Parts: sequence; C-alpha cells; structure tokens
Amino acid sequence: MINLYSDTQTLATDEMLKAMVAAEVGDDVAGADPTVNRLQAMAAERVGHEAALFVPSGTMGNLVSLMAIGGHGNEILVHEDAHVYYYEAGAMCSIAGFTPRLVAAPRGIVTPEILETCLRPRNVHHPRTTALALENTHNRGGGTVTPPEVHRRLVDWAHGHGLHVHLDGARVFNAAVAAGVDVTEYTAGVDSVMFCLSKGLSAPVGSLVAGSKAFVERATNARKRVGGAMRQAGHLAAAGIVALETMVERLVEDHANARRLAELLGAIPRISVDMESVETNMVYADFSALGVTLDVFLARLAEKGLRVSPIPPTRMRLVTHRHISTSDIDRAAAIVSEVAAELR
Repeated sequence: MINLYSDTQTLATDEMLKAMVAAEVGDDVAGADPTVNRLQAMAAERVGHEAALFVPSGTMGNLVSLMAIGGHGNEILVHEDAHVYYYEAGAMCSIAGFTPRLVAAPRGIVTPEILETCLRPRNVHHPRTTALALENTHNRGGGTVTPPEVHRRLVDWAHGHGLHVHLDGARVFNAAVAAGVDVTEYTAGVDSVMFCLSKGLSAPVGSLVAGSKAFVERATNARKRVGGAMRQAGHLAAAGIVALETMVERLVEDHANARRLAELLGAIPRISVDMESVETNMVYADFSALGVTLDVFLARLAEKGLRVSPIPPTRMRLVTHRHISTSDIDRAAAIVSEVAAELR
C-alpha cells in the first residue's frame, strides 16, 4: 500500500527509537523530566520565544493556547477552513469559550485588508474581538504558505488593534522551507505558536506550544485542566529532540515529490489539480468530472494499493512524507490514471 493519507503516518527513525530507550526521565508534571525540559528549551529557542510546553497533540496545543488567551465572552478572527475551527471538534467554542468570526480568503491566505472588513466596532451587542488565529501551512488551502511579508503585515495589523496572535504552525517548518526563510520569520513575532513533531518531522507523538513565560504558565495550567499532563514523558520528548535536529532540512524532498505528483495527476483526463496551491507536501485533486462518488473512487484506488485522504464531495488529498519515494509517486499517479480510465 502506498500511503498518501497523511504525513501523520510517519514512523520514528532508528535514531529516535534509540534515543527514546536511552532517555533520562522524571516526573514532567513536577517539571522534573530532564529530557522534556531539554526539548522545551530547544523548541523555545528554535522558534524565538521565552518558553515552550510539550503536549500530546497539535489539537491540544491549539486548545491550551486558546484557553491561555482567555476566550469566554470574546471573539477570535479565524479563517473559515482553519484546522482549529474545522477539525478540532468545536473545542475553541465549547472549552476555550471563543466565538469564532469566520474569515473567507482564497487558499486560506488572509490579509490585513480582508481582516479589516471583519473587525467590528465595540458594541454591547457583540463579543469583544481579542485574538487572531493564523494557520501556516494552511491544510485545507492545499498546504499553502503565507508569504513572509504578508505574515509580518498580519501580525503588525493585529497588534495594532490589540489582538493576541496565535499561529497554528502544525507544519510551520514546511512553510519556512518552502519560503526559504528561517522558521523565526513566522514564529518570533506572534504571541503564541503551536507546531507538531509527529507529521513531516516523523516523531511518533507530540507537539509544542511556545510563547512568553507568563503565557506558557497559563497554557501549562490549561494542559492540566484538560488531562494533558504526563509523567515520564521524556521517552517521547527524546524522539522530538531528534526530529528537530535531523528532520527539518529533508522536508524539501517531500515538497519536490508533491510537485511531481501534482503534475502527473494534472495530466490525467478528468482529474484536475490547482497547481498554484501545491507549495509544500500536499496535493488536492478533484475528480468530479468522472461522475462517481467519493467512496467508489477511493475504494478502487485502495484495491490497487493507494490510500488517500477523502475530501467530500469529490476531492482527495495526497500528502507526501519521508516514507514516500519518487518511484512511489510515479506508481501512485499510475494507479489514479488506471482507475480514472476504468471509470471513464
């Protein structure tokens, strides 16, 4: 099976597994796990912030960040397809207490000009707007990258309006590699950032939240409240350390494979790909012209050995990662071509 379902399918490297076994551990709830402490210090320095917090998942990282900001009775500006709104079970509302103000923007790339039309004046009838949530890369936008200059303008605009800026940077290292900049170009200026270790960076578990010391203290309390505090978490953190040390630079290979896959899929009759959105390791392909249902199309692909992610009603997402070779890309495209020809 060629697994292009997600980069969450990546497995730990041999170096990570060895580090996990050898890790020095302690009670992380008490702040006494030396490996977790090392990972958190490394992560904070890497993204240009005072402190960082290790959490089990990116969804939890976003949640405790929003809880630390303080959402009850307040409004947050967020893209209508943002992961924190679309894929996190409504936690931003039901747990963090934010009312989302949804923003529309092509391929998930918002601008200050768009946000200006969404910011309402103070009024007793409206919740107070206190935060802006950004996502880079933008998953449902196609793995798209907000250009660094646009990102800087967004942060300046938000701060000018007194808003806390939270960056869902689950794949922010992909964004930095694609843009050809250091990751701090995206992370240092925001008030809080979450990034994942368990996607393209290939660690088995974990994400990190970073911000000021005061913010991370509040996020740590929020993590405890939602059951995310761990004990000898150093065994997991050890893999994260290796991920940050060894896995960032190779993301360019995933991007090249995604571009190759997009070009091959786009050449298949009745399969369409928005090439402008293919900037990192994701390819979204539309097969509506075949006139078949999502279930039928994906089942036929699976029968021939290709697993992809369903995007209803008639799109699929294919995500490259370190387990996918160039030959896998060529075979995956051949399978799609075969199925499309059969269904035509």
